[in-house]
Amino acid sequence: MDSGNVAWILASSALVCMMIPALALFYGGMVGSRRILNMMMMCVGGASLVAVLWALFGYSMAFGNSVGGLGLIGDVTEFPGMGQLLAKDDSASIPVILFAAFQLFFACVTTALVAGAAAGRMKFGAWMLFAGIWATIVYFPIAHWVFAFNSADGSSVGGWIANGIKAIDFAGGTAVHMNAGAAALALALALVLGRSSGWPKVEHAKPHSRPLVLLGAGLLWVGWFGFNAGSALSAGQSASVVFLNTAVAASTGLLAWALVERFRHGAATSMGAASGLVAALVAITPACGAVSPLGALAIGAIAGAVCSLAIEWKFRLGFDDSLDVVGVHLVGGILGTLLIGLFATDKAPNGVSGLFYGGGFELLGVQALATVTVLAYSFGITWVLAKILDKAMGGLRIKPEDELRGIDLAAHSELAYLMDEDPVELGSPQRV
Repeated sequence: MDSGNVAWILASSALVCMMIPALALFYGGMVGSRRILNMMMMCVGGASLVAVLWALFGYSMAFGNSVGGLGLIGDVTEFPGMGQLLAKDDSASIPVILFAAFQLFFACVTTALVAGAAAGRMKFGAWMLFAGIWATIVYFPIAHWVFAFNSADGSSVGGWIANGIKAIDFAGGTAVHMNAGAAALALALALVLGRSSGWPKVEHAKPHSRPLVLLGAGLLWVGWFGFNAGSALSAGQSASVVFLNTAVAASTGLLAWALVERFRHGAATSMGAASGLVAALVAITPACGAVSPLGALAIGAIAGAVCSLAIEWKFRLGFDDSLDVVGVHLVGGILGTLLIGLFATDKAPNGVSGLFYGGGFELLGVQALATVTVLAYSFGITWVLAKILDKAMGGLRIKPEDELRGIDLAAHSELAYLMDEDPVELGSPQRV
């Protein structure tokens, strides 16, 4: 064991864990004042459920020996309850159980991201059931495809994207962001939810706290260093390169979004700055180990500019993606994954070259195949799951009157802010 590596991955795991409440703040500020508690509960509730499933069988499904050697799903019977990971492995640089904990938070964050597409209009119980099933049949298999590598001694077979076509995804552009974005698109498009009342001009759902949005975005930025640099799984050169690439890409994305807003709408907004920061972080996630700092600057700028335009697609296509999960995470994930095929340099930790560095079109083709496959699987399975649950539960959406008065009261019997005009003190079901 290398104590420095162990300390770094412990710290990185804590940073990724912090991204869950950071995302809750980011999303919470973007919704109406009577939707914030539900939005935050969807994030932390879904994440907590997925953590339990990860310990029971999710780690096995994602990192167990591939069933039949096909690279599609890990053996669910290999690490049930993860008790088998308690034994020390002297050949490993970090404990396997620490790696399992690190990856646990990836699963939690990914599920929480999807919640943004259903803000303010999905039954909380339905969301929790959806989150658990979605993680099981969508996230765990895709994590196996992307993150599970063949063991050095050949005793364990990993996923087909990581080992078969050898697509590059350093920290989760496909498995996390593109996956969550595609699921959000399916959930937003599915008629089981539909648009918010009065969409697109939803007065009761306008962002109620831009400072919370900025705070959440800032905490996400800090957590992202653990997300990306921690994925090097060691405290060395690779983590250092990734750390710098993450920092400069995020900064460029913020500036690019602000510039686009300034030229198109006459002002650079705080919401735009926060969104540009996150969009660039999404895009650099798969590419952070494959590009130089100049490549990271380019990817950040492209993501900030393109995603600022992409968020308008929901109005043109008519789907209510309340918190722009599609425009930021889906589009940003696609951009970051494909741009590896252009900006990758063999001097970076991943050691491969893209088109602009003499590598030809092969890497771009590989990245495109991984992109299309993850998009199709995540979107298709999520759509079917939403339709089935809608039929089985008699509808996933809350009542129209509950949506108008605020889902916080309907789902949790609480309000985040008690106003003078509120007739009772809220805080428990007995007081409502």
